[in-house]
Amino acid sequence: MDFKDTPEEAAYRQQVRDWLAANAPKKREGEADPLSESNDGLSAAKAWQAKKAAAGYACITWPKEWGGQGGTPIQQVIFNQEESAFPTPGNPFQIGLGMCVPTVMTFADEETKKRFVGPAIRGEEIWCQLFSEPSGGSDVAGSRTRAERAPDGSGDWIINGQKVWTTGAQFSDFGIVICRTNPDAPKHKGLTMFWIDMKDPGVEVRPIHQMSGGSGFNEVFFTNVRVKDSQRLGAVDDGWRVSLVTLMNERLAVGGASGAGWSAFMEAARETPGLDGGAAIKDQALREKLADWYVQAEGLKHTRNRTMTALSKGETPGPESSIGKIISAVQMQELANSAVEMLDQYGIINDPELAPLRGAFHASLMSAPGLRIAGGTDEILRNIIAERVLGLPGDIRVDKDIPFKDLPTGR
Repeated sequence: MDFKDTPEEAAYRQQVRDWLAANAPKKREGEADPLSESNDGLSAAKAWQAKKAAAGYACITWPKEWGGQGGTPIQQVIFNQEESAFPTPGNPFQIGLGMCVPTVMTFADEETKKRFVGPAIRGEEIWCQLFSEPSGGSDVAGSRTRAERAPDGSGDWIINGQKVWTTGAQFSDFGIVICRTNPDAPKHKGLTMFWIDMKDPGVEVRPIHQMSGGSGFNEVFFTNVRVKDSQRLGAVDDGWRVSLVTLMNERLAVGGASGAGWSAFMEAARETPGLDGGAAIKDQALREKLADWYVQAEGLKHTRNRTMTALSKGETPGPESSIGKIISAVQMQELANSAVEMLDQYGIINDPELAPLRGAFHASLMSAPGLRIAGGTDEILRNIIAERVLGLPGDIRVDKDIPFKDLPTGR
């Protein structure tokens, strides 16, 4: 691995630093969360996105004709690294720009791309991804939401069904949805992808109140939602291939965990009394946990460095990015749980005068279960790592060649 910037990368990093120093916010305006129902957080995020887009920094690797710089992946990494040093607003555009719009750019016609790519990159319109269903879980191919041809012979489609755990649906303008179009085919071969208008009267969004206090996830119900055939992405019944493009982008995007980490835990352990009256960090059992978390964090850091080295050389990173989420999400939950236990009642107080961490570990603990589901559950990711990274034999899938209509209800 090469940890140093090339001369070209160093020059680009300095260019980015200069631009951020002149344009990025110097302090965070309030605590508004762009994934909540607050208009303040959303407005701030849109304003920052528009400013980045105007300078070509919103999607650096995208072609110039679509508002990017035609840059390299390592340039995008450099910008993200430098931007993280500033108190910028949250990013409600990650799903749209990282997953949905690239799918549109790959499979839609030119007119559709011209209509949607510009507004999305400028932050004027927000997209969501409508995949998961109550009966399917991480089995995206188990979709039961139906899309049937309209009976009037127009060629339009009528969508009925339900999706769940849809991030940001409550403030999204558009979405991509995977639907069952051929129940006579095996489950992976009877799907079709569409883009839809989330403001259609047949679309009902119900935010899910989470134990963390937020409502970032949603249930979405479709009742006779009519879409044009021009809203189809890819061929009829070929939606699984289209969805793989989206899913691979998703798992890369959620490859790391946010929240209070092991270094913050260590600092808190130095200041928190332990059971014997000394600092908690003196406790041998706790020190063993800290050592494990440190090793995991360093392993993830160097795995990402390996990916960055490949990007810097113009190479395609290997499948090691699949490992990031399953390690970091589990670590986030275990670390946060231990921190809350160590801090006792002060671990759940959100008052800077009484608890300097402002309940950061408690917030991480409440958010971690969702992260272990988003982008594929732990079990799904272990299968991917086993089969595609380690080359182990695939799971036996008895439903692989059975028509979807013949599968037991609830699968």
